[in-house]
Amino acid sequence: MMGLLVLCVLSAVFNDITASPEVCTNALLPGAKGDQGEIGEEGDQGKLGKNGPAGLPGTLGDMGLEGEVGHTGKMGPTGDKGDKGDSGSEGPSGLKGKPGTTCDCGRYRKVVGQLDVNVAKLRNAVKFVKNVILGLKETEERYYLLVKEPKKFKEASMNCKLRGGTLAMPKTSNTNHLMADYVSQAGLTKVYIGLQAQSQDTDGTRSFVYADSSPLQGFAAWSQEEELNITVSPNTNLSCVELLSTGTWGQVECEATMFFICEFPVSRRRGGDAGGGRGTPASTPS
Repeated sequence: MMGLLVLCVLSAVFNDITASPEVCTNALLPGAKGDQGEIGEEGDQGKLGKNGPAGLPGTLGDMGLEGEVGHTGKMGPTGDKGDKGDSGSEGPSGLKGKPGTTCDCGRYRKVVGQLDVNVAKLRNAVKFVKNVILGLKETEERYYLLVKEPKKFKEASMNCKLRGGTLAMPKTSNTNHLMADYVSQAGLTKVYIGLQAQSQDTDGTRSFVYADSSPLQGFAAWSQEEELNITVSPNTNLSCVELLSTGTWGQVECEATMFFICEFPVSRRRGGDAGGGRGTPASTPS
């Protein structure tokens, strides 16, 4: 009986499922409110949130104390020129000056004229001493003295220094021509000049320097034979230079003794000479 009842219930349920597509669902109703639980432990600090919007401005505070004086700033631009002021009151008159003396201008003119004559005579005397007695030759910037004392190159160089000059350095064609004429007029054939070989370059040529340590460049008066010897087969024994009366240069041993030419700079007075003449040597050659 019991088995028949179960069979009937299952049959009814099966029929209900197959007969209707609707699915039956049961809704769970909430139960009664439970008791309040215990307070849990304090949790970790959370992350810092974003800044909120700015609040309203507060009320104006009290004025602070006056600060110290700051550093002086840079000077500003110059202002515009102001209007001209009114003229001041006229000052009192000064005391009357002493009467002047009468100028004897004619007398002073005669004295100055006589001085000019004396200066001109002195210039002529100096020129006579330089050109005739000492036999000096001169240009706008140099005096040249032919020393007729046979010496080696070093001795000649020292002799010129003791006189206040150096061995002559013909750096231009005009100077070289003047010195060559000087040698020829003295009845000589050759003299030492202030030019000496310094070193031998990598290409086989030799470098020459003047007595003032300046290099030989620009003007040179080597003969064709001498220039070929310098370029092709430089002879280290021929380190000094001689000036021939023909105006050409030649290499010579520095131990050879011969005459030489010294040169002296012309010293000029400031503002020039009163009569437009040339200056005097830096020192008087002897």
